[in-house]
Amino acid sequence: MAAIRLEGIAKVYPNGHAAVRPLDLEIADGEFLVLVGPSGCGKSTLLRLVSGLETPTAGRIVIGDEDVTDAPPQVRDLAMVFQSYALYPHMTVRDNLAYGLKVRGTPPAVRAERVAAVAVALDLHQLLDRRPAELSGGQRQRVALGRAMVRQPKAFLFDEPLSNLDPALRAQARAEIARLHRSLATTVVYVTHDQEEAMTLGWRVAVMRQGAIEQIAPPLTVYAQPANTFVARFIGAPPMNLVPAQILGIDAPEGALAGVRPHDISLGTGGRPTLSGSASVEAVVELVEPRGHDAVVHLRLDTPGNPAVLAVVDTQPPAVGSRLRVSFPTDRIHVFDAPNGARLRQ
Repeated sequence: MAAIRLEGIAKVYPNGHAAVRPLDLEIADGEFLVLVGPSGCGKSTLLRLVSGLETPTAGRIVIGDEDVTDAPPQVRDLAMVFQSYALYPHMTVRDNLAYGLKVRGTPPAVRAERVAAVAVALDLHQLLDRRPAELSGGQRQRVALGRAMVRQPKAFLFDEPLSNLDPALRAQARAEIARLHRSLATTVVYVTHDQEEAMTLGWRVAVMRQGAIEQIAPPLTVYAQPANTFVARFIGAPPMNLVPAQILGIDAPEGALAGVRPHDISLGTGGRPTLSGSASVEAVVELVEPRGHDAVVHLRLDTPGNPAVLAVVDTQPPAVGSRLRVSFPTDRIHVFDAPNGARLRQ
């Protein structure tokens, strides 16, 4: 196990594109940190910088107490799991699991012991003599995880490892990764664009945009106290509503935006009770999306500019075209600066 520290790390490509802007990041020994953000935000590049697959144009990378900024990947003692399984098709599951140990000169008896233990942990023990072509996508992903586990590295680096799996297998594999981390207590840096993975797996979540970290905090803090409008909209499904603060009667600077989570909005007279009242406006229902356990209601507010908002209801949704009253609980309204998106208060 080892802590990872990035000091002023940056990556600018020859064409001038700044994939990672200068940033500092400390990942504690044994921590599970998730890097999350939209495509092209720099999260995978940052992971590749840690692994040694990319060379930084500025800054320093320290793993444990060792400066590895210029060290090649093979001496950093890190295990990477990619979106593609990258299994050797001509090798059995047993040989795929053991290959990394074999090339490092690990004694055969030790290799066999570690492979057997990991195979049991990941429910692969009955598949050891099969080749990748004979496995399902979920089984291949478990082999890729197992190949990383047997190495017992200083840290695990995951780059979108579940993107190729269907939703059911993704949930199963996500639970497997969480159990892996609990059992090994090893440092994990995990890259994903899926906010559900970020919220359920991470001890801390680092939300990235355009090569910079917008906010880093425990998942529930990022959700409840987003640092700016980008984080507010990116974290949460459906995303946070943002409307001009004045239409809700909020005491805020001119041009401020009011943010409200769709789950906090109440419709009609049967809404949730609030601690300190609510602001309410008339609206028309434009669309209803049933999701089984609840429904997403698309509304158009009867206020200047006619902004659109989303509400989530767990009761019978209103009919499309109906008019109703929309209540925004004042104790759950976030206020942001409109020009730069920075959080002002809640």
